[in-house]
Amino acid sequence: MPQFTHILFDLDGTLTNPRLGIGNSLKYALRQMQIDGYSDEILERFVGPPLQDNFKNLFGMNERNTNLAVEHFRTYFGEKGLFENEPYQGISELLEELHLSGKRVYVVTSKLEKYAKMIMRHFEFDRYLDDLQGAEATGKHSGKGQLIEQLMERNRIPASASVVMVGDTHYDLIGAKENEISCIAVGYGFGTAESLSNCNPDFTVDSVEELAELLLG
Repeated sequence: MPQFTHILFDLDGTLTNPRLGIGNSLKYALRQMQIDGYSDEILERFVGPPLQDNFKNLFGMNERNTNLAVEHFRTYFGEKGLFENEPYQGISELLEELHLSGKRVYVVTSKLEKYAKMIMRHFEFDRYLDDLQGAEATGKHSGKGQLIEQLMERNRIPASASVVMVGDTHYDLIGAKENEISCIAVGYGFGTAESLSNCNPDFTVDSVEELAELLLG
């Protein structure tokens, strides 16, 4: 069994299920932008990548409208959406066990950093964390590889197979490989099985229970 010393978790789709809050925030933003006629399937694609990229790529918005849509999204999300969220069953216990066993535990997310910290406090996960890295409000340096790099540099974590990124999308896996660390794909989140397997993760799990077995040995 691998012995991981530093464990980096993605947030959305890995620690918590944000489907309701992100969906409601997206619908609010699109109403404000007077956009309708989109499919519910679009919601799934808003979990993981930076907001700016999705509004540009999925709705063809220019930079000005992208910034407006992001502001509207964050207005709803900051007031209600971030709490319309639910931890996956067993995650709280896993984080506590990792912390008590002496593992170093981190969160690396493309979500705005201040919201990520609020969510961690809301679910009382912050007590188990050594550090958290989220995205800037501008959307700059928000690629998962860049975010992982920032957290590793700040905490002086050298690249090693004993450092692992745990995530549900190919963004997490690619970011891990860019930083020469191990990666675990979780199959219970928002990424497709095909997109995850195409990234050749070091390990794949389909439940929090399997993840706990792998991380705790």
